[in-house]
Amino acid sequence: MAVASAAPGSIFRKQLLFCLLVLILSCDACRKISLQVPSHLQAETLVGKVNPKECFQSASLILSSDPDFRILEDGSIYTTHDLILSSARKSFYISLSDDQRQEQKEIEIVLDVRGKKVPKKRHTKDPVLKRSKRRWAPIPCSLMENSLGPFPQHVQQVQSDAAQNYTIFYSISGPGVDKEPFNLFYIDKDTGDIFCTRSIDREQYEQFPLYAYATTADGYAPEYPLPLLFKVEDDNDNAPYFENKVTIFSVPENCRTGTSVGQVTAIDHDEPDTLHTRLKYKILQQIPDHPKHFSIHPDTGVITTTTPLLDREKCDTYQLIMEVRDMGGQPFGLFNTGTITISLEDENDNSPYFTETSYFTEVEENRIDVEILRMAVHDQDLPNTPHSKAIYKILQGNENGNFKISTDPNTNEAVLCVVKPLNYEVHREVVLQIGVLNEAQFAKAANSKAPTMCTTTVTVKIKDSDEGPECQPPVKVLQSTDGLPVGKELQGYKALDPETRSSEGLRYKKIGDEDNWFEINEHTGDLRTIKVLDRESKFVKHDQYNVSVVAMDAAGRSCTGTLVVLLEDNNDHPPQIDKEVTICQHAKDYAVLEPVDADGPENGPPFEFFLDDSANKLWNLETKDGKTAILRQRQILDYNYYTVPIIIKDRHGLDAKHMLTVRVCDCTTPSDCKMNIKNVRDFKPSNVILGRWAILAMVLGSALLLCILFTCFCVTAKRTVKKCFPDVAQQNLIVSNTEGPGEEVMEANIRLPTQTSNICDTSMSGGTLGGQGVKTQQSFEMVKGGYTLDSSKGGGHQTLESVKGAGQDTGRYTYTDWHSFTQPRLGEESVRGHTLIKN
Repeated sequence: MAVASAAPGSIFRKQLLFCLLVLILSCDACRKISLQVPSHLQAETLVGKVNPKECFQSASLILSSDPDFRILEDGSIYTTHDLILSSARKSFYISLSDDQRQEQKEIEIVLDVRGKKVPKKRHTKDPVLKRSKRRWAPIPCSLMENSLGPFPQHVQQVQSDAAQNYTIFYSISGPGVDKEPFNLFYIDKDTGDIFCTRSIDREQYEQFPLYAYATTADGYAPEYPLPLLFKVEDDNDNAPYFENKVTIFSVPENCRTGTSVGQVTAIDHDEPDTLHTRLKYKILQQIPDHPKHFSIHPDTGVITTTTPLLDREKCDTYQLIMEVRDMGGQPFGLFNTGTITISLEDENDNSPYFTETSYFTEVEENRIDVEILRMAVHDQDLPNTPHSKAIYKILQGNENGNFKISTDPNTNEAVLCVVKPLNYEVHREVVLQIGVLNEAQFAKAANSKAPTMCTTTVTVKIKDSDEGPECQPPVKVLQSTDGLPVGKELQGYKALDPETRSSEGLRYKKIGDEDNWFEINEHTGDLRTIKVLDRESKFVKHDQYNVSVVAMDAAGRSCTGTLVVLLEDNNDHPPQIDKEVTICQHAKDYAVLEPVDADGPENGPPFEFFLDDSANKLWNLETKDGKTAILRQRQILDYNYYTVPIIIKDRHGLDAKHMLTVRVCDCTTPSDCKMNIKNVRDFKPSNVILGRWAILAMVLGSALLLCILFTCFCVTAKRTVKKCFPDVAQQNLIVSNTEGPGEEVMEANIRLPTQTSNICDTSMSGGTLGGQGVKTQQSFEMVKGGYTLDSSKGGGHQTLESVKGAGQDTGRYTYTDWHSFTQPRLGEESVRGHTLIKN
């Protein structure tokens, strides 16, 4: 089977997929190329494609010898107008020139007009011949997009070698036939010619993979399905366009030449990496157009500056009308335009300047925190930015700090204020020099010189006013000695009238004197002591005692001053120590003495320590570093309070005798010691201090002794009652189930008289035991079997029931029965108590 291709408007692809190429008669492509074409060719039809690189690696010039055909740089051959070719061959030459090698070659192009063959028909009974694999093979084919027809348009012909002997029917399938897009291709079943029914858009369908089939009339397939690939050749039918409709770039003003502004990008939907998508960029117009500040790279679209003269203050925005064109920028290429906006960023390249060269203002003396002047400045830089915001400085004339200048954030004006009183008597006017700068650092432009600070002068006239007295200086220091007696005169605080520069006519009054040490002379301001001056007073801080004074003139105007009395230290206080110390025997056998001297350091340590002769037997005193001493026991002392006389001297010999109370205690830390004796002289020494366990043992022993005494008392009471009342019939106890019923009954139900003689001499009346009026309960009821008591003598368990006898009624018990049961057992407990005490 053979494949033939002949259709108007077919082309070769760049990847050597040729349209309408049926036969290549010459193997040397650089010498001769044969193309089969239809007899009728329309204008601007792609006839074929050659590869110039097979002849020259870089061909600088490609020309056609026939004016009916033109050739492009990539080797595509187009018709220049409508052509009708005869059946004979037509040929022309393509000239290739290489300027570097100074060589020239020619390629012969032979056009064969395609003729139609009449296929043979075969009988079904004829023998089947083997197909030739060489004739049944796919050949690449290309279709031109946007073809104008006429339609149906012949695309290709498929043939089988079996058609020489049999009648063969052809069919195709795939996209464009029985798949989307339907009915785009069909085949003549008898001849194998494939036709296209309408134009194709490459941007929608780039290729069509089809299968061709060859069958006999009886359905036999002498050939395998033949894959056919129809490539859609790109037509330059899409103009490029800019990716962003609105593009805004920014660049600093005064930037260097060649500074990159930005890059523009365009999109072309034609086939990539072809001449149809080779884009070129160009600036058509700059608004404003003079001078030219920008250029663009034609291939990359990068915009750069061409001059260093971009000045935002002259023009802050530029617009560029851009063009993008395909086909490598050739005039016949498709194009689009767009607008690029370039905004200039402000830099601090303009110094601020005052609107006036000098200013004049006035202010009354002694006025403070008052605004006296406002000054405006001009700045061509962008408003409300650090490049234009002003910073003002007072360069000269404010050595005393009377003025302060600031910036009004809303108006950018300079605000001059008086913050310290001005004195008319000292200065009648003040001349200030004021400079102005910006918040941002000045950026030197390429075409400008280094900036200079703009300055102006402000003359401030001071107006005179009738003012009160002046207290200058506000604090005056006066030296005095410690211990100065009452009635001594000290020079006081002096104020002046600023008009007369004298103190005449002023009156003084004391307004601050914490301990009331002085009285003040109303006319002179001098002080006189009314107390002895004491440096060690709590009102003296850092050897200073302050007296506040107010001076007033006749009009009532006043000023306030402070007189500081600096007291020189006098050695009038001996060293002092704490009156009581504690020595814990378990921790250490000594105490540390730390004296304190109220005098200054020159009258304080080093100290000397001495023990009275009476204390040397028990104590030893060791001096340590001249500031402290250690009081140590000579022997282990009893826990007690001791009085130790100690003498302490300062460095100048001023001494004092102290009766130190030393508490020797059984403790680990002084806070654990519980000894507290207010008066040591009334305290009697004791050698024993009871601990917690000793006190607990004494309490338990006392409780045990009380139990023994109570037992003996019960025995005696029993015998007395027995003699006086030999038979108390039917008197029963209510037996408790507690551990000690005898004690409970005796304490809860029977109150025994303290003297047995009274009981014996008193008769019973109304169930009452006479004597001391103690009532006893006549009926003592015991529940049967309700009380048990283990016998200490035997291993048996005895009850009242066993003692009374089994033959008697055990439901109720008499007092005699209860007494006979409990008395022996109380005796046993008494013996055990005596034994415990002895042990």
